Amino acid sequence: MNALPLTGRRVVLTRAGHQNSELHAKLAALGADVLELPLIRVTKSVRNEDLAEVFPELGGYDWIAFTSANGVRFYFEEFFRVFDDIRSLGLIRIACVGEATANAVAALHLKVECQPATATAEALAAELIATGSLDHAKVLVVTGNRNREVLVTKLEEARAIVDCLQVYQTEKNDLSSDPAAAEFRARGADAILFASSSAVQSFVDQAAVLQLAQEAHRPLAGSIGPQTSETMKQAGVPVDFSAKEPSLDALVAATVKALGARKG
Repeated sequence: MNALPLTGRRVVLTRAGHQNSELHAKLAALGADVLELPLIRVTKSVRNEDLAEVFPELGGYDWIAFTSANGVRFYFEEFFRVFDDIRSLGLIRIACVGEATANAVAALHLKVECQPATATAEALAAELIATGSLDHAKVLVVTGNRNREVLVTKLEEARAIVDCLQVYQTEKNDLSSDPAAAEFRARGADAILFASSSAVQSFVDQAAVLQLAQEAHRPLAGSIGPQTSETMKQAGVPVDFSAKEPSLDALVAATVKALGARKG
């Protein structure tokens, strides 16, 4: 009987704990020993005064754009706190940056009308512009505290009227006393996966806490996509492999390929 492709391999995940379940399951199904090292934490962060400006005007928006599943989660937590009927969304059309974000919307039985093939802010902007519906259209972009400005900039260049609503914040998670960090320092891993620029920055900021023991196995570093890879390069973290497209399945496939080519 053939062994699974990741049997005997230790893979470290660096996303916030609640975001790891799907990726963890995919890697474990391939035989990996998965260690969760949550370098960042994501929490709700929304001002009531912002909601007071946006929610009464929902009927006036043409599009709502979600750039992450976190945005969907926290936006609708607040929405259902205020409204008791999904129809209060009105006729607003929904755009999502990637598969995970679109799945979070679909779970609410809502239709995603715009989703780019590539899960980046640039691609989402281009896909929205290609609909030909943005000239003087009102767009609500749901964001976190570290979202890039490129989506808003490109939509405004296309003559859209853009409002932003921050509903969450991403922060460094202090791992100085975390048992997972101690395990990583002592044993290392075969691969460590980065799925966001925030996780990369937290990894660099906590280099002393995460320094490997001399006998620990030094992992290959994998990236989920171009923006994360660019942050890794700027921070001096080697990009040993990267996903062909910004998705969990592509990141898993890249991990299998990279570790298959690495002996020991």
